[in-house]
Amino acid sequence: MPRLTDAERSELLPALDGWTLVEGRDALHKRFVFDDFNAAFGWMARVALAAEAMNHHPEWTNTYNRVEVTLATHDAKGITRRDVELAQRMDRMAAGLVKG
Repeated sequence: MPRLTDAERSELLPALDGWTLVEGRDALHKRFVFDDFNAAFGWMARVALAAEAMNHHPEWTNTYNRVEVTLATHDAKGITRRDVELAQRMDRMAAGLVKG
């Protein structure tokens, strides 16, 4: 899968709510904050099933109620449509669960 073109970046990335570009790397990042550990870990389990079905796996860490996510397509050495799709799925799955 090829990296996003400049035109695709201009179209797709601004629509991702709360996702930022990682400095020094062509990747997306977002911090999700949940009410507690159970909510955070439950969300991660649901995302893991979706990611496995897509054969696209996030880089992430979990500390209590926080989940830090970085998305990039390693084979493409950057952001692809697959990263955008997984970011959108993560946001939909987190709707109503995240704090703030």
